[in-house]
Amino acid sequence: MRISNQTVYDTVTYNLAKVSDAMLRANQMVSSGRRINRLSDDPVGLVSVMNLRSSLEEIGQLERNINMGESWLKMGESALGRIEDILTETKTLCIQMANATQSEAERRDAAVVVEGHLQQVLSLANTQVDGRYIFSGTQTDTAPYVLHEGDPSDPTDPTTVIYQGNDTAFEVRIARGMNVAAGRVGPEIFGSWGNDPGDDWSDPAAGPDNIFKTLIDLKAHLQANEVNGIETAMTELDDQMDNLRSLASDTGAKLLRMESKENIIQDLKLTYSERKSGIEDADMAEAIMELRAKETAYQAALASSSKVMKMSLVDFL
Repeated sequence: MRISNQTVYDTVTYNLAKVSDAMLRANQMVSSGRRINRLSDDPVGLVSVMNLRSSLEEIGQLERNINMGESWLKMGESALGRIEDILTETKTLCIQMANATQSEAERRDAAVVVEGHLQQVLSLANTQVDGRYIFSGTQTDTAPYVLHEGDPSDPTDPTTVIYQGNDTAFEVRIARGMNVAAGRVGPEIFGSWGNDPGDDWSDPAAGPDNIFKTLIDLKAHLQANEVNGIETAMTELDDQMDNLRSLASDTGAKLLRMESKENIIQDLKLTYSERKSGIEDADMAEAIMELRAKETAYQAALASSSKVMKMSLVDFL
């Protein structure tokens, strides 16, 4: 049976293309370092690699969330500690000023110190991390507290410190279905009283849980040389510092929880990366040997093909 030249040429071309494609695949494996570069290389393996990549992306997001949450919690812990220090200094000052030996002038001077403490606490209440307020609930772009300086000569215009955030703590996701509050709601720290428009800031007996109200009233008591008011402030400061210590302890527990989750995520990240590498990555020594074999086969195919292509009708006579 005679075979047409066209059939011979088509067969040679087809076989040469197969050898060329095999060499290209071997070259891609060496250059990329991966055993799977396209779906046809290993369909089942590629699906596994894609699932592992998705898992690694999710783990990466959780890792970023935890890092952010830890930053917020550490900054919050630092702010709470500093506020407690300020209240401790304020109580020490109260003890001194409640002493009968203190003069009216000395108490007026102490009122200036308390004003400074008020401004410091206000600044700490508006603590930010990366431009976001950590004590404003989920309204992280809004400063949680704003000070209104009242008119001393107008009893209807008292000094106030108003909360502008909401009552939902900002949370971060640290696992599937697991969130941790990294931020806090301001009133949880500085007092729940004072957030209702009907709250009377001019009433010295109101808002004993509100740190700002205590400092504002204490300043007024010092200016008016009222020892009883100074003693009342001392009691309020004790309760407020107890609350701050409790919140600091809760923050520490959250940090430990996040650190534990971070360790788990690091282990998962390593496990998934190793599994992905085991499926996807090529054995480079083997891949280089395979490439050399394919190059040799390609050169041989080229030489063979060139001879076939040069055959004429005379060769069949």
